[in-house]
Amino acid sequence: MSRIGKLPVDIPAGVTITVGDEVITVAGPKGTLEVPVQQNTTTKVEDNKIIVTRVDDEPKSRAWHGLQRALLNNAVEGVTKGFEKKLEINGVGFRLSGGPKDIEMALGFSHPVKYSAPEGITLTTNKMEITVSGIDKQKVGQVAAEIRSLKKPEPYKGKGIKYVDEVIIRKAGKAGKK
Repeated sequence: MSRIGKLPVDIPAGVTITVGDEVITVAGPKGTLEVPVQQNTTTKVEDNKIIVTRVDDEPKSRAWHGLQRALLNNAVEGVTKGFEKKLEINGVGFRLSGGPKDIEMALGFSHPVKYSAPEGITLTTNKMEITVSGIDKQKVGQVAAEIRSLKKPEPYKGKGIKYVDEVIIRKAGKAGKK
């Protein structure tokens, strides 16, 4: 049995689950998400819990089993609490401005860099910090990675865009001649 797959997903109050043939719909106070039904798995809702089981014991079925449960857990958590990632901009002369959908950054290029968030994602700016929030965990992570890729942190001075909890290992500069 998969360690993750065998755990039931608790359904909090205010969340409704609809199990279809190809899609499982999770609706909650923050919105609605659809999770595709994975191969060789069956999903049942019993006693305010989602139970995922697999059809056979093949290696692929075992992998799909854990994945299905993890996707459902992320959807339930997303429609109740939501997800967020924080990014930090470090660098002399770097600036940040913008609102909930579009941000504009000065990152040391000859032009300002503009980024527009996709549907369902909110961008919040606070001085030199960007908060990416939404109900879909995959979308939040993807948007945060796209923003970070605009100017990755470099190891010598640490300039660039990094996650708040990310540690940049610094390198020593060139050694001077004696």
